[in-house]
Amino acid sequence: MNTVQLQKILIANRGEIACRIMRTAKQMGLTTVAVYSDADKNAQHVKMADEAYHIGAAPSKDSYLVADKILQVAKASGADCIHPGYGFLSENSEFAKACEAHNIAFIGPPATSIEAMGSKTRAKEIMAAANVPLVPGYYGDKQDPAFLQSEAEKIGYPVLIKAAFGGGGKGMRVVEKPKDFITALEGAQREAIAGFGNDLVLLERYVNQPRHIEVQVFADNHGNCVYLGDRDCSLQRRHQKVIEEAPAPGLSDALRKEMGEAAVRCALAINYRGAGTVEFLLCGNEFFFMEMNTRLQVEHPVTEMVTGVDLVNWQINIAGGQTLPLKQSDIQLQGHSFEARIYAEDPANDFIPCSGTIEALHVPVNSEFVRIDTGIAQGDEISPYYDPMIAKLIVHDDNREQALSRLQQALEQFHLAGFSTNIGFLHNLACHASFKQGAPSTHFIAEQGDSLAAVDESLLLSSQLIAAFAYLESLNTHQAQNNSASPWQQLSGFTLNAPQAIKIPFVALPLSAVKTAQGYNVTHSAGVYSVQGTLNNGECCVFINGEKHSAHVNITDNEITVMNKALQTKIECVDKHYISSHENDALPLAAPLNGTVVKHLIEVGSTITKGDAVVIIEAMKMEYTLNAPHDGILQSYCFGEGELVSHGALLAIVEDTTVQEGA
Repeated sequence: MNTVQLQKILIANRGEIACRIMRTAKQMGLTTVAVYSDADKNAQHVKMADEAYHIGAAPSKDSYLVADKILQVAKASGADCIHPGYGFLSENSEFAKACEAHNIAFIGPPATSIEAMGSKTRAKEIMAAANVPLVPGYYGDKQDPAFLQSEAEKIGYPVLIKAAFGGGGKGMRVVEKPKDFITALEGAQREAIAGFGNDLVLLERYVNQPRHIEVQVFADNHGNCVYLGDRDCSLQRRHQKVIEEAPAPGLSDALRKEMGEAAVRCALAINYRGAGTVEFLLCGNEFFFMEMNTRLQVEHPVTEMVTGVDLVNWQINIAGGQTLPLKQSDIQLQGHSFEARIYAEDPANDFIPCSGTIEALHVPVNSEFVRIDTGIAQGDEISPYYDPMIAKLIVHDDNREQALSRLQQALEQFHLAGFSTNIGFLHNLACHASFKQGAPSTHFIAEQGDSLAAVDESLLLSSQLIAAFAYLESLNTHQAQNNSASPWQQLSGFTLNAPQAIKIPFVALPLSAVKTAQGYNVTHSAGVYSVQGTLNNGECCVFINGEKHSAHVNITDNEITVMNKALQTKIECVDKHYISSHENDALPLAAPLNGTVVKHLIEVGSTITKGDAVVIIEAMKMEYTLNAPHDGILQSYCFGEGELVSHGALLAIVEDTTVQEGA
């Protein structure tokens, strides 16, 4: 392959990864081209690019997944190369072929390499030939349910059903008992079709207490291939990575070398080019090939931090025909790095994805120790149409202990308001004694249960008192604006200079305060607290009984959000309209977020028991099963299969027979 100096790059992606690719492309002197959907017209990747083109409606199937639209933009803009990022078209071999046919450099591996690893079945065959260890399982094309169930019996339960063309936990089910196999198979196939357009599945022995170790490989078109260390990605929730680190802790030099060399054999076996990741299950000192991701990984920054290599720079140069700049002996690992994925989701509500406007955003300062990869800014919308990851927080230091301390501190400094996030959950993980000792197994989060989403009661108390202080200061600042429609000014009958107690109108949180010379005495169910300090542009510095607390506060007409260390506390005002307790009974059958009805599970007219699965919806590429809120008769479905539903929409009506009998 001849060396070509690439000039103009189209990034066929959005959000964080599009911005990250553009940063390197601009440093290299390339002109950058963005594409965007209706939902992303004002997105940061569009603002950052030199040129931007509209490609369709918000759903990815109408925009970012339409290869023809991407190629039309490439031709119209004169782009000579396309970087697909991750997700969307990044592992689509037909798209890679189309780029080649239009004489556009695809910044990724050849289509043949994508095809070889795109089918997990074919990938296993290639790995066996390359002497890479495999987990026992069934990897064939025969998909008859009865046959698959018989293969599961041969493998032995528990067995893992996995979408052959999938990833990210989608189309994956762990089956503990034979009676659950067919239901799990059907669910995995539905998710596989929705996420990847192919319902082919494979079966594997479910390995108990494994670690998830992956190796970063890089190959050029001149026969050279190296591995750039390894990463531990064992901290996972529902098979999706949460915190990653490099290098993987606790590996002997011999084992690290053995896994690296196996990953290189994998890449060479499929004539690979560019950045790729080989994923292994590690059980003691045994490792088994899982899959190869033929693209840049979400967690690539931790490898960059410990190697000093800009992987996107390498990708662009290799796509232009250059040789690898380093040999294996040149690659040395320095220090330790962690990455935490910050998501718009509610850990207290089964991690339901969230969407909405970023009302406030305060992040740690970028430095040699802290890096933030994101595609959002204050005022941006988090769309329900795409993955809810909003940022990646990456830290680096001389050793694992110091890097983990950096991560804990940085999470306490990452403050966001407008919707729930997983920052507190991530902080609990980073502070967990077992994680401090070393990387646990992939089951760690599931085994810890609700404890990782628990809230520090002392931190919650200080946040509530900070909210009270912010409310009182806001009231004091605006008390002259009597014509305002804001509920802050609808509290006549009290003045801040009067000796009587001021009732603070928070929902389910009875608080009152008395003005003092220095601040306020706030009465809380836990006691009376002296609170004094300052509130300036959302930054709150208060002394509670003489102890200093610093937080960010966001105030809207009906809500105060306090961002205190890694805890986000939302407090509503009593005059905000909210669902009554009676209406709340129906919420188990209301859509938890915008999505699509996938399947009605029970026939209308059937008698059901509280907790029975009634309807499945799909949102953000994952399925959610909604259960009956009480005993009764299924009266009707409010939406048909395949119909779109909005957050909060009632999906089915269950007639409460117990109420009728007692009437």
